[in-house]
Amino acid sequence: MARLRPHSSSSSVFSRANELVSLFHEHLGSATLRPELARQVFDELLCQPVPVPARKIDGLFAALARAPPSTSCPDGPALAVALFRHMARARRSVTAPTNYTYSILIDCCCRAHCPDLGPAFFGHLLKTGVTADSFTCTSLLKCLCDMKRTEEALDALLHGMPDDLPNVLSYSVVLKSFCKEGRSQRSLDLLRIMAKKGADHSPNVVSYNTVIDGFFKEGEVSKACGLFYEMMQQGVVPNVVTYNSIIDALCKARAMDKAELVLRQMIDNGVRPDAVTYNSLINGYSTSGQSKEVVRLLKEMTSQGVIPNSVTCSSLMTYHCEHGRVKEAAEIFHSMALKGRKRSVFSYSIMLRGYASEGSFNDMIDLCELMTGEGIVPDLHIYHILIDAFAKCGKMDLAMLFFEDMLKHGVNPNEVIYLTVIAGFCRMGSMDDAMDKFNEMIDMGVPHDTTVYTCMIEGYLQHGDSVKAKELITQMTTKNIRHHPRKEVDNRSGVLTRRMLPRGFNLKGDGKAMHLGKSSRICPLKSEHNVIL
Repeated sequence: MARLRPHSSSSSVFSRANELVSLFHEHLGSATLRPELARQVFDELLCQPVPVPARKIDGLFAALARAPPSTSCPDGPALAVALFRHMARARRSVTAPTNYTYSILIDCCCRAHCPDLGPAFFGHLLKTGVTADSFTCTSLLKCLCDMKRTEEALDALLHGMPDDLPNVLSYSVVLKSFCKEGRSQRSLDLLRIMAKKGADHSPNVVSYNTVIDGFFKEGEVSKACGLFYEMMQQGVVPNVVTYNSIIDALCKARAMDKAELVLRQMIDNGVRPDAVTYNSLINGYSTSGQSKEVVRLLKEMTSQGVIPNSVTCSSLMTYHCEHGRVKEAAEIFHSMALKGRKRSVFSYSIMLRGYASEGSFNDMIDLCELMTGEGIVPDLHIYHILIDAFAKCGKMDLAMLFFEDMLKHGVNPNEVIYLTVIAGFCRMGSMDDAMDKFNEMIDMGVPHDTTVYTCMIEGYLQHGDSVKAKELITQMTTKNIRHHPRKEVDNRSGVLTRRMLPRGFNLKGDGKAMHLGKSSRICPLKSEHNVIL
């Protein structure tokens, strides 16, 4: 533990307090403030014979609230809350907390993912007679919304606070929470209330953007567009975020002609498109396979002084890979580093999938080495691409090397990863290895359904071990394993029928295939499992 410098008898009380505060900020700024040192500084501050001004303590709390996570101090907001509680218990040499103190602490509760403490701090504020301000109330509303108590936050906003206390930011917190919960209509109702109240409560462009985006995410395109025009009628000028939200939604709906009209309207109204605007349009045209329009937009983008970013490059790489032009995608990928654009794990996943689609396994390994050199940690999706690619071509030794590397880096395999490995072993006839992974999956508590059982059953049947197949069928029915459809997986429900069984195979002794019943249907898999995360 770092030691504080001894107190000099010639130092004044105030200079020592200032020295301690400076020490705190110095360690926090250099990411060397450990919780033990923070408590040590606070203990000495509390021991000063003259109360430390509240503004100095507030400054420490505010600095912790904004501090980025570091090895020494991984959670500044949580430390601020802990120090305040320690200070409150000590009851020594600190000026009484102000509304600013409580505002910072309630905000810290949200940042530290413990919003339930926020109302408790607010209650303490009321008990001590401190007057709340707009920032305090807004922080309280955020805590309530983070606790999924948005209706309670709305009630507090409309009926539990004086009209002059909440401001447009307070309302925006509740608007955002309703939209996040998929209840944008409730946000629209509140927006209308804000408009009626007027003055400091009047909705601004951020308020309208929040609700418009909420409606788009819920698929309520007509309501979103209607609110856009209503916004302009109310004299609220749309900004680049407003237009980007509309353009992105139209591009995702493949309404590219309408998206272009909004772009022209945006420019005519003096709002300059940014990289987000063009990325939405480029991605829309790429998805629609309109390469000429992609090229046109790239030229327009650069002519307007908008620099393509990593998202732009990712859209173009995806487009080239999906159309069999992996070489062109690779050129864009390698140019990113030359132009100072940071390559992300997503960029690598695009190229790995592209190389996998054409069987360029050496390029995939080279890319993995490059990724390691750039300090990018592979995620579950990256590992799945690698394991799936090598498993499908029968290179199970390499697939298992990546599987073991995944475990070494603390990435836990899910059902899809296990299914990919098990299917690979089944295709090669390595049923003992497949069974080892099957048992490991169950022992590790990985959620699974009939899909992985079906894979094992097919494997045993295809390699002539009907006894093992029957054992798994019995186990599946005994455990009442059900099928759970997943994205991008063949999830057509069915039964284990005669066409899956070798000629003459009899499960019941009556010459008929075993029917598993409606509640235990399984999904016959192809020999090639086309599964993605």
